Amino acid sequence: MSGRVAGKVALITGAARGIGQAQAQRLAEEGADVIAFDVAPLHDTEELVSAYGQRIIAAQVDVTDLGALETAARSAVDELGRLDIVSATAGHVVGLGPAWELTEVDVERTFAVNVFGMWKTIKATVPHVIAAGDGGSIILMSSISGRVGMPGAAHYTATKHAVVGFMRALTKELGPLGIRVNTVNPTNIDTEMFQREVVRRFILPGHPNPTREDVAAVVTPGHALSIPWVDPVDVANAVLWLASDESRYVTGSTFAVDAGAIG
Repeated sequence: MSGRVAGKVALITGAARGIGQAQAQRLAEEGADVIAFDVAPLHDTEELVSAYGQRIIAAQVDVTDLGALETAARSAVDELGRLDIVSATAGHVVGLGPAWELTEVDVERTFAVNVFGMWKTIKATVPHVIAAGDGGSIILMSSISGRVGMPGAAHYTATKHAVVGFMRALTKELGPLGIRVNTVNPTNIDTEMFQREVVRRFILPGHPNPTREDVAAVVTPGHALSIPWVDPVDVANAVLWLASDESRYVTGSTFAVDAGAIG
C-alpha cells in the first residue's frame, strides 16, 4: 500500500459535491479509506473513491443532527477500524445583503450549519481519533471570510471567523495528544454553491442576466494572481497536505488557498 495517507481513514462532511467530494477523491487517490457524510446523495462520491480501490462508507447525514452524526460515525469507525483524519467541510449560507436586512432564519440557519454543525462534527468524531492513539489531523473549512469582513455576508463572515477561533482553542486542547488542528481558508471556489444565480446577482446587482464570465471579470482584480476563483482540487490538495505526515508539525494554522486575495 502506498500513498501520502495510506492506511488512514478520513471522515469528510459535505462530501457529495464540490470541495468535499474533491477531498474524498484526492485522499482516496493517496491511499485513505473514506467516510463521507452529506445531506445529499453520495453515489458519485462513492464511485470516485471506489475507483481507487479504497473502501468508502457513505451516509446521508445532516451535520445539524448530533444524534445522527454520532450514530453514523460510530458505525463507520466500527466497520473501518479507526479514524485518523476529520475534515469538517459542510457549509451553508442563506440570505445575502446588509446585516440589518437579513432575516432571523437567514442568520440562524447559516450558524446552524457552519458553527454548530462544525462543533457537532467535532463532538461526534474526535473521540474516535483520540481512541486510535496515533495522533491525527483535524481540518476545519473556513474561508477568506474568516480573516476579512465580507460586506453583504456579515452572518457568513461571522461563522467563518468562529471556525478559526474554534480551531485555535481546539489546537491547544488536542496538541498534548498529538492531534493537529488547522483551518483551510479559500477564496472563491468554482463550485455549484458559488456559481448560483443568487450569488451572481449579489456580485453584480442590477445586471439583467449576469454570466459566469461577467462575474469572473469583477472578482479577478481581488486577487494578486490573475484568476477569479480556485478549483475544488486546489482546496483538496491543501487538505491532503494537512492530513498527511508531511505537515506533522503544522498545527494552529490558517492555511490560505486564496490566490493572494487582497483585502
